[in-house]
Amino acid sequence: MKLDLSFYTREDVVLISRELLGKVLCTNIDGNLTEAIITETEAYAGITDRASHAYGGRRTKRTEIMFYEGGHAYIYLCYGMYSLFNVVTNAKNIPHAVLIRGAVALSGTETMLQRTNRKKLTCDLLSGPGKLSNALGLHFSLTGISLFGNTVWIEDRGITVSPQNIIATPRIGVDYAGEDALLPYRFIVNQNF
Repeated sequence: MKLDLSFYTREDVVLISRELLGKVLCTNIDGNLTEAIITETEAYAGITDRASHAYGGRRTKRTEIMFYEGGHAYIYLCYGMYSLFNVVTNAKNIPHAVLIRGAVALSGTETMLQRTNRKKLTCDLLSGPGKLSNALGLHFSLTGISLFGNTVWIEDRGITVSPQNIIATPRIGVDYAGEDALLPYRFIVNQNF
């Protein structure tokens, strides 16, 4: 069952980030269905979070999507080569987002292998936000797309992640954020699916 608006529009982006673990990210790009179980996320708490693209209320053409109502995709280009997929959360004009950093392939693996120029499925296929976006066909041109349509969506399939199997750590690559870089807003599943 697709996650509904009430899942995304809650106030606590850190809780949403944790609760996205075990959910299934689905894409239907060019008629190719791919599905992956989310295993790693990072929360970004908007205008008060120095690691957030919207820190201090910064609004640019790129970040404007973060100010949409929850349930949209914020996909941006990193280093001019990697599309990174984020889930926008909270109410309109509160720019919270969750970066999907890692997943485990569930279906559509042949398509994922073709997109990544790989011959066989390995455990690192979706480890890292750039690899994940590439394999699932999540290009930055899709930024702003609703997660309630039939192109990109997230489902709850009843996969349970026990709290003791969630590791919380500081986020990666946000050293510029000062003390906010130390916040334990990165969540990793420590179990097999």
